[in-house]
Amino acid sequence: MGDTNGQVVAGGNGEGNRLDQLNYPTDVLIDKETDSLIICDRNNRRVVRWSRRSGTTQGEILINNIGGWGLAVDDQRYLHISDYDKDEVRRCQIGDKNGTIVAGGNGKGASLNQFNYPAYLFVDQQQTVYVSDKDNHRVMKWNKGAKEGIVVAGGQESTVEEQKQQIIELEDELQTAEDARLRCEVNIGALKQQMEKHAHE
Repeated sequence: MGDTNGQVVAGGNGEGNRLDQLNYPTDVLIDKETDSLIICDRNNRRVVRWSRRSGTTQGEILINNIGGWGLAVDDQRYLHISDYDKDEVRRCQIGDKNGTIVAGGNGKGASLNQFNYPAYLFVDQQQTVYVSDKDNHRVMKWNKGAKEGIVVAGGQESTVEEQKQQIIELEDELQTAEDARLRCEVNIGALKQQMEKHAHE
């Protein structure tokens, strides 16, 4: 508390792909069990672990060749990674290179079983995964074992019937406004006639 300067705990050796470098890190979490940082090293397409112990000069690769963006760990110490290349979220044991798909994995799209650039995520105690679905402008909730997600924020797309109903309601509102405008014009015209009549009397 009270420090005015930060301390570099990972990377800091310029942009690059060496083990002592990072390139566009997007997310980080603390693994208390190993006293280390787990980092999503986006542009190097990898997830790396850096020990928090003093004297650490480089990280180790946990997962390679992944379009990762967000990270989360559940109560059982399983790592969850959002993959924006494959539009999916994977769950794997730390050290496991593959894991299993727990959300998405059905190609890019806006359906409830798809993502369009999954980014940040959170996992609760029931292993429910919440994912910010960036380019669909929504947050999705995927229950454990679900085949599709539920929109919990944003992204409410209306059906054709709903859009049609919205257009009908808008047309009704416009017609009401037009009727009111015409009534005003008639009333103003009548007032002008009365004023002119009184002016000539």
